Amino acid sequence: MVMAGGDGAAGGEPGLGVTPRAREEWARHWRHAGLPGLDLLRARYVRHSFPRHAHEGYVVCAVTSGVEEVGLRQGTVRGGRGGIIMINPEVAHSARAGAPEGWTYATLYPSSGLVAGIAEEITGLRGTPGFDRTVAEDPHLGHLITEVHRAAEAGDALAADSLLRLLVARLLRRYGGPLPSRTPRSAGARTAARARTVLEERMAAPPSLERLAEELGTGPFALLRAFRDAYGMPPHTWLTDARVRRARRLLEAGSAPADAAVAVGFTDQPHLNRHFTRIVGVPPGAYRRERAAQPGGTQAADDGRLTPGARTYKTAEGTGS
Repeated sequence: MVMAGGDGAAGGEPGLGVTPRAREEWARHWRHAGLPGLDLLRARYVRHSFPRHAHEGYVVCAVTSGVEEVGLRQGTVRGGRGGIIMINPEVAHSARAGAPEGWTYATLYPSSGLVAGIAEEITGLRGTPGFDRTVAEDPHLGHLITEVHRAAEAGDALAADSLLRLLVARLLRRYGGPLPSRTPRSAGARTAARARTVLEERMAAPPSLERLAEELGTGPFALLRAFRDAYGMPPHTWLTDARVRRARRLLEAGSAPADAAVAVGFTDQPHLNRHFTRIVGVPPGAYRRERAAQPGGTQAADDGRLTPGARTYKTAEGTGS
């Protein structure tokens, strides 16, 4: 367990020209064109909480103030200032503030391919690399995470990429190990995998739990238990997460939020806005604008002030796009 320290750590403010007010939430979720395979999030959350979800790639974050609570299948862990949080691909988790002041953090989302390439080059790990713990008190590596952000925000892709690879290499050496195989072995796991395939293929018009179980030759409660055991969440929660993932890809390809909402099966854009913002941390419109923006330069923040190279979404002022 890593407990909280004070405020004011590096990476604890949204950017030059933006000064957070008391209890204000802000976030920037973006990607640098010169850093393929990496998403970045820098944020402060107080009331916002992330529902149970999972990521296709890895999550590595440095908590720079306050306390973040991460809910996992095996229990809840807490990371405070000086702590780093590491989550492997497809691990279901939730997150929320663990202190009244919330938490501020700098997060990196390296893809599975990026981490695998680094592991193959510099470690002796066999199989798929992963982290053997979720929280560690490691201020030095936490500082390195914030330095990756600073270099990317300054438009220095060479420095950001170099620091990122150094960071991942050190993380794997200190906290790394091979991940267990995900090949379904039990009958329940195979049924859950088949259910997942059906939900992916019929995302816009999924069957009910009873109908899905009937199609797979099992009972609703048996399917519910098998799916939760396999993926850490029930089918309806997994489906919401999967819809948001697909919406992200559509937004990155240039789709409007309203079109993405319909394509993935949400009833309307406000429905997408609500679930997207809860899971990703920013609304779909802000997410899409960041993907369309050119790296570097100065853009207007959502409140009209200027942030070098950033559009900072202020969650306390609403969740619209």
